Amino acid sequence: MIITIKDLYKVIGGEVLFEALNLAWKKQQRIGLVGRNGSGKSTLFRILMKEEGMDGGDLFIQKGVTIGQLKQIPSNWSGTGRAYLEQAFQDLFVIFDQMKKLESDMTHPEKMEQAIKNYGELQERFDQQGGYQIDASIRQVAHGLNIFGLLEQPFSSLSGGEKTKLGLAKLLLENPDVLLLDEPTNHLDLQAIEWLESYLQQYKGTVCVISHDRSFLDHVVTDIMDLESGEIQSYKGNYSSYEKQKEERLLSEFHQYEEQQKKIKKMKEAIRRLRQWANEATPPNPKLFKKAKSMEKALDRLEKIDKPLIDPKKMNLSLDADGRTGTDVFTVEGVEKKYGKTKVLNHVNLRVRYQDRLAIVGANGSGKSTLLRILLNQEQPTSGLVKHAPSMSIGYLPQHPLQEEDQEQTMIEYFRNHIRVTEGEARKRLAGFLFYGYDVFRKLKHLSGGEQMRLKLAVFMHQEIQVLILDEPTNHLDVESQEVLEEALNQFNGTVLGVSHDRYFLNQCFSDTAYLVNGSLHRFIGTYEETREQWLALFENQENRAEVEKQREGVQTKDSIRKKTADTAPSLEEQISALEEELINIENQMEENPDVKELMELQSDKDELTRHIEVLYENWIGES
Repeated sequence: MIITIKDLYKVIGGEVLFEALNLAWKKQQRIGLVGRNGSGKSTLFRILMKEEGMDGGDLFIQKGVTIGQLKQIPSNWSGTGRAYLEQAFQDLFVIFDQMKKLESDMTHPEKMEQAIKNYGELQERFDQQGGYQIDASIRQVAHGLNIFGLLEQPFSSLSGGEKTKLGLAKLLLENPDVLLLDEPTNHLDLQAIEWLESYLQQYKGTVCVISHDRSFLDHVVTDIMDLESGEIQSYKGNYSSYEKQKEERLLSEFHQYEEQQKKIKKMKEAIRRLRQWANEATPPNPKLFKKAKSMEKALDRLEKIDKPLIDPKKMNLSLDADGRTGTDVFTVEGVEKKYGKTKVLNHVNLRVRYQDRLAIVGANGSGKSTLLRILLNQEQPTSGLVKHAPSMSIGYLPQHPLQEEDQEQTMIEYFRNHIRVTEGEARKRLAGFLFYGYDVFRKLKHLSGGEQMRLKLAVFMHQEIQVLILDEPTNHLDVESQEVLEEALNQFNGTVLGVSHDRYFLNQCFSDTAYLVNGSLHRFIGTYEETREQWLALFENQENRAEVEKQREGVQTKDSIRKKTADTAPSLEEQISALEEELINIENQMEENPDVKELMELQSDKDELTRHIEVLYENWIGES
């Protein structure tokens, strides 16, 4: 085992979080760590990183094993995005500097022989550890996570989400033996998420992921570890498999619990009767007392089965449309939106009808949230026309639902400002959204993202709403709350528009999907899964097409490259001949060039060219 924890005991704030937790991870295992918010998942990561101590138990990490986690991103780091990523190769740059020094030593006859020997050893290490592939590795991850445009920007000028994406890229480039990922999809768009899935599927080390993205877990993990009540229950398979296995296990445990309760009831009744008979006997019967006492001891020795939690507490959400709107809820005609010289929306046309369920999908920065704000009259288009159904009531759930509110007000004050009820009634209704006791007196500024989302939904439930507009509503919700929201939306008989990168949510709640590509909106009938290929087809004659496919496929296999090459190559022999000439030219340049940095770039080009030639040869052989 690469990592083992035995009998972990951990107390936080006077409460026992872990009492006797055990886990064991193997090499190349891909684990999904799941559990309700507050169950201790992030605390467990901090313990593994030795950022937090244990109050008892043992942690064993195999000697020499490196563990990597996305840590707090520095806000004032000076340098470009590329320079930030290059920190992942610090050891290689140390070797590179040593090689540069040896190049200088080679010019001195008395040092030349030893310098050449040392240089050869260092160059071999540099090559084996990927030194000549640094630029190629950065390009691959930057394209995959859709951050190529951030590489030359000053790091300090980037937003928090952009810095987080660069932090994730740096972590992947560091290539640790154990990779700990806490909600890695939160700041990624769909293309980047699908690329990351492909990347992790081929990762050579051990991966553990905390995520509320069920589709991501389905595509990435081979094992699920469920953290509940301070213990871990392990399951083989992905998230969907885990859900079935857990349901079967809980039903089996509940059956065992019920059978034991019947047995305990019978034993208690037998003990009561034996004591009654012993007392009623004249004189009292000591043998019956002894038998009753013996049975009591047996009952005490019986290992009690805890009642399994079949139906954990969930928020009580139901959404009812207050009447209906007109047939045409939104009509958008020729809308354009510019910020300075940058055009975000380009001649967008859209018609949203009563009871439509439309998802809007696109890359980060493609204009999805801008379009929602235009529909809400929070922004005006540069040109074009937007019509609304008369007198309709809209419920809007933004990514940060309470950002514009007074952060000093308490939860119950916020609720009562929107829903006119007594304090007692407000507390009762908030309890339906898992806010109990003194929780309701916490200030808004102290609420987590998930708590803010639940509070906003609690207000929605008691308002008269005909149209719901949702902007990344599942980002901060745990899986149980996501499921409740999905069920409520599916029962809502009004109109729903949503922006999301959560594929499970998109497939569950939306019957139509519109894709924003280069400022243009393209609408298709069907869920995300049903229309994804049509989305990719939009890139057919654009440069973006190659990027999307590359992000989806990640590090492509020879078979996938062979298929694409076979479809596009007019003459394989001509291509091979031209590339071989280019390869000879690069080799000649490498022989004549003493500069190590230029050699690195040439070696990277040579490797990429060689792989391309190998694939073309395979295609040529397959055709002949």
